[in-house]
Amino acid sequence: MSEVLKLKRATYHLWTFTISKLISSFGAQVYAFAVSFYILQLTGSATSFATNLICSILPRTLMAPFAGYVADRYSRKTIVITAQIATTLAIGGLLAVSLTSGISLLAIYTTTVILSLTSTFSGVTFSSSITGLVDEARIQRAMSLNQMSISFAAIASPAVGGLLYGYVTLPVFLIMYMTASAIAVILESTMNFKLFAKRKKVVEGEKKESMLQSMKAGLSYLKLQPIVMAIIWVSLVINFLFGAFLVGYSFILIEKMKMAPQHFGFTEGAFAVGMLLMSIYLSVKKEVKYPMLVAKRGVLVMGLIMAGIGLPLFFELPYTVMFAYYATLMFTFGVTQIIVNTPMMVMMQKMIDDDFKGRVFSILETMAMALMPLGMVIYGFLYDILPAQWILLVSSLLLIGTVFIMIRPSAMRMAHPELDKTKNVKSEIVQEQ
Repeated sequence: MSEVLKLKRATYHLWTFTISKLISSFGAQVYAFAVSFYILQLTGSATSFATNLICSILPRTLMAPFAGYVADRYSRKTIVITAQIATTLAIGGLLAVSLTSGISLLAIYTTTVILSLTSTFSGVTFSSSITGLVDEARIQRAMSLNQMSISFAAIASPAVGGLLYGYVTLPVFLIMYMTASAIAVILESTMNFKLFAKRKKVVEGEKKESMLQSMKAGLSYLKLQPIVMAIIWVSLVINFLFGAFLVGYSFILIEKMKMAPQHFGFTEGAFAVGMLLMSIYLSVKKEVKYPMLVAKRGVLVMGLIMAGIGLPLFFELPYTVMFAYYATLMFTFGVTQIIVNTPMMVMMQKMIDDDFKGRVFSILETMAMALMPLGMVIYGFLYDILPAQWILLVSSLLLIGTVFIMIRPSAMRMAHPELDKTKNVKSEIVQEQ
């Protein structure tokens, strides 16, 4: 295939990938919204609601390493399409149960587990396939469009979910979700996952690695990538410490500040709008030149935002000013999250070998998913016994300290050796003047 045709095909992939991700993200979030309401209406039990959340998180945590192994070992196109077909069938199964014997908690939990598994395999495989679907120059655009789809779904799904829940029955909603999922299957089947891929061909007669050997090889590969390891460790610490933000934000605004539910919803919407606008900006902007440097500054801003969440507990503010303050803070946080995530993901896409991408991304997801619930449990306990503003302030300082230690100047020079050259050139110009 000629280079011109490959680039045209890559452009097609950009939009097909974006539409497919939008459909799947939007459908999944609207489903989660509607099912959550249904469970609470059916049982009125917080335990039943929490059980459904566990059915979503636990399978992802347990199966992510296996998903990485599968993504590196087998056809990525087959995995993505199979996962999407399984999603369609799972929704179809729930629809059949609701029409024949009436919907039950067991049916909902089973469907949630299946959808969690399919999204794990599809998500890890898609992340591993970006460099095979689009040319290197447009990886940032692909990652930004992917994030844009997720952000748009986060903004629109509560409104659409609430509208559908109020006006259509659950079976009608499930039919709509099934149809959308089937469209995603058709779109994904037209994509060429090997267009720019650099995976090694399996030699006939070559001894195949076992799953355990393959995972060990993935860990050994990671140890030889100090920059990737630094990124992973910083990501893990962020995920753990942001338990302070995830638990504290709702606790402070609802319990301490007595903010009205609709205003609280607006502040969370500001976060999604910030993510969406920054994703759109990065999708048309040139690739970030020094992603590690940009990410370091972004995480430092995130640390300051975390501390800022507790600031109104030190100084009393008028209600309107408080609402505007938190809406601005959350918008900035949404913008900053994209500034950190997108360039770092682009950098990892380029640095990690195609044959190891599945395992590396799955290790990252497993550790992040494991630490986030742990952080939420620990911080949930801390907020019951300590002042919220001091928890946020200490967590903020820990986060900032971690960034300075993990992304120190030596790590920065390793990631971007050209930064030293730039500094040298600037110093020479100053001396000449």
